Amino acid sequence: MKFSELVQKLGEAASCNSLTLQADLDPEITGLAAVDEAFPGTLSYIDAAKFAHQIDKTDASALILYHDETLQTRAQVRGIAWIAVPLPRLLFTQIINLYYQPFRPAPEIHPSAVIHPSAQLGKELYVGAHVVIQAGVKIGDRVCIHPNVVIYPEAEIGDRTVLHANCTIHERTQIGADCMIHSGAVIGSEGFGFVPSPKGWIKMEQSGYTVLEDGVEVGCNSTIDRPAVGETRVGRNTKIDNLVQVGHSCHVGRDCILAAQVGLAGSSKVGNRVILGGQSGVNNQVRVGDGVIASAKAGIHTDVEPGLTVSGYPVMPHQLWLRTSALQKRLPEIYQTLKQLQQLLDEERSEQDEI
Repeated sequence: MKFSELVQKLGEAASCNSLTLQADLDPEITGLAAVDEAFPGTLSYIDAAKFAHQIDKTDASALILYHDETLQTRAQVRGIAWIAVPLPRLLFTQIINLYYQPFRPAPEIHPSAVIHPSAQLGKELYVGAHVVIQAGVKIGDRVCIHPNVVIYPEAEIGDRTVLHANCTIHERTQIGADCMIHSGAVIGSEGFGFVPSPKGWIKMEQSGYTVLEDGVEVGCNSTIDRPAVGETRVGRNTKIDNLVQVGHSCHVGRDCILAAQVGLAGSSKVGNRVILGGQSGVNNQVRVGDGVIASAKAGIHTDVEPGLTVSGYPVMPHQLWLRTSALQKRLPEIYQTLKQLQQLLDEERSEQDEI
């Protein structure tokens, strides 16, 4: 479709922002691409002035730009149609929905699915091949269950939730509406509970519940464990990346982001709107306050106050971590300086002793 038609389709998302289309520039948009991989006919975006140099190299026919005159001038010089908005990446996200819709099979129950007679099934379900739904399971309306999913007894799945192929939902799990569980994820598996005794480790049965509130997304091969008692809970609209471990009795707040390989030890508490960078870890029973941002590989061993940005292992305020990281590069030089100073002091002492 024409670029102008595309903007019209976006409606209020774009109409409240300035739009400039040169009279002879209303290209046909056939697809979307990253700005450094774009080719004629594609639309891309640039969301900050520091990326202005990318306009000089891109082959995109149209761009969504951040409100910045430098960006707009460069695009105009290169003959690239553009629209300027406060949040280019957000608008680009909305445009993707016009060009791509994720695979969603029509409602049906595959004949190879094994469904216990006591299971309660909602309307307009898709249940794929070799799905197993065990006793007492409750499934809402318009749920999509892809092949090879196993749902243990007494689990509950909310409306419009999608369970991708080969994920496993254990007993005592409650998943809300509009959630998405990706392939290989395991929700509600036994927490790691063993008690030492004179005869060795004694297994503590995990009788608690795992609760995912509405809008939670869990990435491939991530695990969320159920506790011995009480519940493990993930708050509304929290998004969990691939290969994440949420231990037993953890509470994760609303609107959080847990990037790949994050690990939460048992009974840790994460507030609302927290961002944990890749490979960061939270120690047992530690509390992370609302709005905290932890950079990649951060080691959180003690409680973190709300609103802080932290880095390092163990964590410290991000600005302090930047300064200490800069000093680390100079440690060999500092060490040599200290050795020279020590040598001078030793020589001075020797001279005084001789006197």
